[in-house]
Amino acid sequence: MGSGNDTADAEFLLLGFSEEPALQPLIFGLFLSMYLITVSGNLLIILAVSSDSHLHTPMYFFLSNLSFADICFTSTTVPKMLWNIQTQSKAITYEGCITQIYFSLLFAVLDVCLLTMMAYDRFVAICHPLHYTVIMNPRLCALLVLVSWIISVLNSLLQALMLLRLSFCTDLEIPHFICELNQVTQLTCSDTFLNDMVIYFVTVLLGGGSLAGILYSYFKIVSSICRMSSSQGRYKAFSTCASHLSVVSLFYCTSLGVYLSSGVTHSSQSSAVASVMYTVVTPMLNPFIYSLRNKDIKAALNRFFGMAGITGTIVLRLKTCP
Repeated sequence: MGSGNDTADAEFLLLGFSEEPALQPLIFGLFLSMYLITVSGNLLIILAVSSDSHLHTPMYFFLSNLSFADICFTSTTVPKMLWNIQTQSKAITYEGCITQIYFSLLFAVLDVCLLTMMAYDRFVAICHPLHYTVIMNPRLCALLVLVSWIISVLNSLLQALMLLRLSFCTDLEIPHFICELNQVTQLTCSDTFLNDMVIYFVTVLLGGGSLAGILYSYFKIVSSICRMSSSQGRYKAFSTCASHLSVVSLFYCTSLGVYLSSGVTHSSQSSAVASVMYTVVTPMLNPFIYSLRNKDIKAALNRFFGMAGITGTIVLRLKTCP
């Protein structure tokens, strides 16, 4: 497939995790369950934050944006995988593959940016508590989210345009459940040196840069906490950061591992497992990590469902009235 027209008409085959027919219903049920939990859990976070005025703070503003990004991130990959299993088809068009790469990269980078903003928010809250409301004002928070979107869109556009310049060979089998950038790049007949350099440069710049920002924020946070005289104050400060640290560790260890290990090993199975961790498992666990030990989220959800129950009862009584 040397010409652009042949490449445009190409179809990729997503081989998934296993070609065993007996395992397909199990894989379908597992991923459908995780997808429904991800969407419902993150939607509850968004509803809790938007419906409760007590949660209209920078931390929960970033958290609701992270939940939205996680829903979109998972929705770019899992529904197509479920459709392929249900229809017993492994094919995805060239345009569909490029589109999936574009949006999955967009929301992955958006996740990275939002996690960095959340680390900065915790840094200001703990290290500069008296100036917190002045520094983290609504205008700055909105600007930070807008900049995150712009960076994500520009990066996805760059990677998609770099991929469009390549021609693909006849062997278009992807040993994966999604069209992942490094996996698709390996299938090309063209020289990928420039593409590889762009991938690694962006990974180091965005992934490594944001990770350095997060580590610096937490270095200052830990230093500030250690200077606190009250043990109760130290525990409260650490507890507000524990959830964010758990999500950051899970996301970075898997996502950075996928791209940085691609140059060392060509094990598609380990790459697929790592991809599941950051594309499916992490978005699914985020609502649990942020809500199970968070009294504010629990209280907001209780109030939300309480109001929903009262409203439903009133509507039901009005309908039954003669």
